[in-house]
Parts: sequence; C-alpha cells; structure tokens
Amino acid sequence: MSKVSDASLVSSPTATKNIATGMLLAAMGAIAFSGKAIIVKLAYRHQVDAVTLIMLRMLFALPLFMGMAWWGTYRQSGGLSVALTRRDWGGIVGLGFTGYYLASFLDFAGLQYISASLERLILYTSPTLVMGLGWLFYGRTIRRAQVWGMGISYLGVLLVFGQEVRLDGGSVALGAVLVFLSAVSYAIYLTYSGELVQRMGSLRLVGMATTVACILCILQYIFLRPLNWSAVQVAPDVIWLSLLNATLCTVVPVLLVMMAIERIGAGATAQTGMIGPMSTIMMGVWILGEPFTAWVGIGTGLVVIGILVFSNSEKKS
Repeated sequence: MSKVSDASLVSSPTATKNIATGMLLAAMGAIAFSGKAIIVKLAYRHQVDAVTLIMLRMLFALPLFMGMAWWGTYRQSGGLSVALTRRDWGGIVGLGFTGYYLASFLDFAGLQYISASLERLILYTSPTLVMGLGWLFYGRTIRRAQVWGMGISYLGVLLVFGQEVRLDGGSVALGAVLVFLSAVSYAIYLTYSGELVQRMGSLRLVGMATTVACILCILQYIFLRPLNWSAVQVAPDVIWLSLLNATLCTVVPVLLVMMAIERIGAGATAQTGMIGPMSTIMMGVWILGEPFTAWVGIGTGLVVIGILVFSNSEKKS
C-alpha cells in the first residue's frame, strides 16, 4: 500500500481529491458493515437459527471471496505472488477460523439476545482488545491515556448493557458475552495477521482466509444438521436477506475499507469508521423499532470518545 506524506496531502489537488474519496469510501464501508446486524435481526424474525443463517451468508459469499483470493494472487501481483509455505497455509487456516468463522458465528449467536446497537458498541471496542493481547503476548507498553480510553469505552458499553438488562432480562448477559467473545476472536486475528499481510498482501490474505471461513461454516451446518436439508428450506425473505448480507454487508465493505486504506491510511480509515455505531443505532431505531433512550445516547457517546482517546494515544506511542 502506498503512503502519502503530510506535505503532499496539503499541496497536491490530486491528493486532496484522494483524501475526499478515501473518507467517502471509509464511511460507506463502515455503514455497510454496520448493516449486517440489522439484516441478521430481520432474519431472526423468520424463526431461523444461527447455524443456518451463517451458512447461507457464507454460501453466497464463497464465490466472491474465492474471486478476491484469485485476484490478489494472480492479477494484483502480476503473477509474481509469493509462493506459500506449509506454515503460511497453517496461518491462513488459523486466521480464517478465528477472524471470520468463529468471530462471525459468535456474533450471529449473540444477536439472538441483544440489540443491534449494543452488539455494534461491543464490537467497536476491538482496538482495546488488540492492545491487551499485544501486552499479554508481546509485552507491549500500555500508556495511561490508553487505559483511560479503555475505561471510558467500557463504561459506555456497561451503561447500554444495563439498560437492556432492565428491559429484556438475563438473556442479554448471554448475548453480550457471546458478542464480546466474537470481538476477542477477531482481535486475535488482527494481532497475528501482520506477518502474513506483509508476505501475501491484504487482498490475497483476506480472500483466502474468508474462503476458509466460508467452507468451515458450510461444514458446520452439514455436521450439525446431518441429512436434514429441510432446515435450509427457509422463508424466501431469509434467502434474500442472506444474499444481501453476503454482498452488501460482507464483501463490499471489505473492498471499500481496503480502497480507503490505500488512499488515506489505516488510522484515518479507522477514525472515519466511528460512523459505524451511529449508523447501526439509527437503522436499529428506524428499521427494527429498537428503543433509543438517553442511556443509549450517553453510552454510545462514551464509547466513541473512549476510542478516540485510545486511538490518539496509540498514535503518539
């Protein structure tokens, strides 16, 4: 990925245009990502379970991710891509399992019990989990400002969580734990993907890892629903929602975010991604009829402020 210096960003009209395009792509990617929770909640209204729902999503996404892997291997690299070793293949399978299969399944399972708004807020704290894993496994230093950012963010999540527990009961705790474990699983993927990204390139790695995840989700369905293909005879709305989830909320945002990173860098893309929680809450209220209370607004504000404090401190370090 190309990097642009600060001087060129302000002096070149072309660079200014690239910044605007990159910000737009990042915002569109964040909104598309956040729509996933809304679609999953809509699908659950048709009495479908998480195993079937995630299988349908990954079944539709599989050809697209295979195409992404092919493009990253043979087209983007001009046929000069690095040959993969046995260790590389092991890393791809491991990252596909943690980052896209396990994280997705836990997220889908958790959405059965909590609102789309709370799910998005929990997942949005994943940068703090990456930092925690870096401290645990690599001894990386944690700055005081980062701790403050983490505290503010988790306080916001706890406010929204407490509101939902009062309204919906103890099952909210189960859903929150499942989604939090999903965030941990994805943080493990982010922590260990750096070396493979350097060797393979992001497009190739994402395409291959997500292909592995798609296959695992399909195998999971076959294993848990042996010879019971009647379970896949779901309502037509579930099929269309799964197709929309696989394309608009899975493959498309991956490409949009990667294109944004190429233009404005990972940091600016992550900052723009803060629109994600807000868009999820707005769509949850508008489409799902989820309540928007003062506690939800305050909690969301705290999460966003905390991640801003955390991210800015991380840049300085």
